[in-house]
Amino acid sequence: MPEATPSPRTASRATPVPTPLAEVTAELARLDDPRIRAVNERHGDDHGVNLTELRALAKRLRKQQELACGLWETGDTAARLLALLICRPKAFGRDELDVMLREARTPKVHDWLVNYVVKKSPHSEELRLAWWADPDPVVASAGWALTTERVAKRPEGLDLAGLLDVVEAEMKDAPDRLQWAMNHCLARIGIEHAEHRARAVAIGERLEVLKDYPTPPGCTSPFAPTWITEMVRRRG
Repeated sequence: MPEATPSPRTASRATPVPTPLAEVTAELARLDDPRIRAVNERHGDDHGVNLTELRALAKRLRKQQELACGLWETGDTAARLLALLICRPKAFGRDELDVMLREARTPKVHDWLVNYVVKKSPHSEELRLAWWADPDPVVASAGWALTTERVAKRPEGLDLAGLLDVVEAEMKDAPDRLQWAMNHCLARIGIEHAEHRARAVAIGERLEVLKDYPTPPGCTSPFAPTWITEMVRRRG
């Protein structure tokens, strides 16, 4: 009896054939554009791959955990960004994610790891608590980013007044990445929680963090009082 031929729909859901690491790294090398690299380097990101093209490559590769781990181990920024797009977030253990965060050398890798992987991990809350109190300000900024996610989506159990106390006491003199993350949390508390809005705005006005940050036309300033006021206005 002849074997049944898979339908196109079934075939499209099949597990992809593993792609050799060398083949993917060679493609990333071909995609590297010196002009893009020069722009990215001004923001601390040492890669020259157009992110639209990187996402298209990730879509073609689909989820491949073994390949993702291999790409991460290269230490190359573009390879690590691709790894974060094709990995399976729930496949990483708590300690693996902690090591990865501490290895994330560039802002884009750090941000994608937190937003695309850690936030989808069953270990996110445990890591949030551990990172939030970490003495390394870059690691602590990841804890604040996860806290901001909870402020917006799952605030139950959070001490919002206590978070405002910490922001008020520490944000003004915090290192850049940590300061940015704390400011985002301040703004999100003011936007999402009306009972804390007046205090959040007052803290922002007093500290003046990011008050003079250059903001392109049509974009909302990251200065917390302006950000809060504008987002609340948009919600009517």
